[in-house]
Amino acid sequence: MGFFGAIARHFDTFAGYASIRAIESPSELDDQQWLTYWVLYSLITLFELSFYKVLAWIPIWPYVKLVLSFWLVLPMFNGAAYIYENYVRKLASKYHPSSSLTLEQKQVFRKMNPAARAGVERYIAKYGHESFERVIKAAEMEAKKQKGLSKGADR
Repeated sequence: MGFFGAIARHFDTFAGYASIRAIESPSELDDQQWLTYWVLYSLITLFELSFYKVLAWIPIWPYVKLVLSFWLVLPMFNGAAYIYENYVRKLASKYHPSSSLTLEQKQVFRKMNPAARAGVERYIAKYGHESFERVIKAAEMEAKKQKGLSKGADR
């Protein structure tokens, strides 16, 4: 494959580097893009391993895979995000409805350490979102009381 083979062999290096940058960035959009890319890449690899005898007879398969990988990865196409938005999200919502958490709650949830997050998830699974909301409201009211008491003591 020559030039294209060299690009294809080192293409994962770019995808890995971009994935690390996405993890370190505060934006969730690039996380979604790269997580979706790696899932789709895994499916392509599984397909390739399962049908290698058939694909060996298709001389353009390596080029098709290279073009598909470019389409999934390159920012000008954002193919992985397209696949996620138009297919995966619709399919996943049939089997797993999205959570009732607001964007603010999701952001706070992500900042928690894994042990605390697991505890909150267990609590919500056992008692429900409404019960968790009541706990949060009670904690907020208590914090306001404490804040008011500390301001009164300062005067």
